[in-house]
Amino acid sequence: MNWYPGHMKRTRALIQENLKLVDVVVEMIDARVPVSSRNPIIDELVGSKRRIIVLNKSDLADAAENDRWAEARRSPDTAVFAMNAAAGTGAPRLLKQLRAILEEKNRGRQRKKPLRLMVVGVPNVGKSSLINRLVGKKSARTGDKPGVTRGKQWLNLEEGIQLLDTPGILWPKFEDPRTGLRLAFCGAIKDEIMDAAELALELIRLLRDEYPGLLAARYKLSESETTGGSASDTMEAIARKRGFLLSGGRVDGERAAKTVLDEFRSGAIGRITLERAGNMGSNYE
Repeated sequence: MNWYPGHMKRTRALIQENLKLVDVVVEMIDARVPVSSRNPIIDELVGSKRRIIVLNKSDLADAAENDRWAEARRSPDTAVFAMNAAAGTGAPRLLKQLRAILEEKNRGRQRKKPLRLMVVGVPNVGKSSLINRLVGKKSARTGDKPGVTRGKQWLNLEEGIQLLDTPGILWPKFEDPRTGLRLAFCGAIKDEIMDAAELALELIRLLRDEYPGLLAARYKLSESETTGGSASDTMEAIARKRGFLLSGGRVDGERAAKTVLDEFRSGAIGRITLERAGNMGSNYE
């Protein structure tokens, strides 16, 4: 899958241009897909710069997996925080860490300098929500569609921190097609680009393998409807349980697909991590 609109190329140039001005890079990833939502270009651009990783939307992800991923990514130069930026959960801990870095930077200085940081991440990962929490007012536009943020924004925090926002950045090509699918499940790729019915079927296949109990509980499915037959059979069972029927008793597959995607994204199905720390091996390094 190729995905490299012009503004993504410009964002890469923007990050390269401004990286030398910042002390810390705050990298936001989606806790439900901690591998697929990490852009390998960020590693290339950031290099050895000090980094803070935010596992955002952690309230929607498997709590045990949040802990495993945080442990996997934590290092002397990298702090990791699980957050729900929209609700503000975890923001005080992040601010405390930033203040500690600011104090460290200015230790022994007569003339204090601000801490400068850059927030990076793929589209729709929650960067604007995080920035709003850190600033304390709605300084960055938010939305539930990828691509809301445009251009460069420098924002001043009361704690003496200057923050640079950048638009979300994807990468030129997904070497593994599953990466594109997982990002689409979570809404990081516009729904118009993917076929909703096929996308929902792929999600159901994954949930049947990894979280069959949550799938059965949400849609009141029997064991045979959850794990027997095919994903299409499960989709049809969901449609019938919800009463998504057309004339002649045919199931409304499009409505069922949209419902499954929406309810996964909102957490209504349950707390789900689609990429487990123990299964990813060196792919995350």
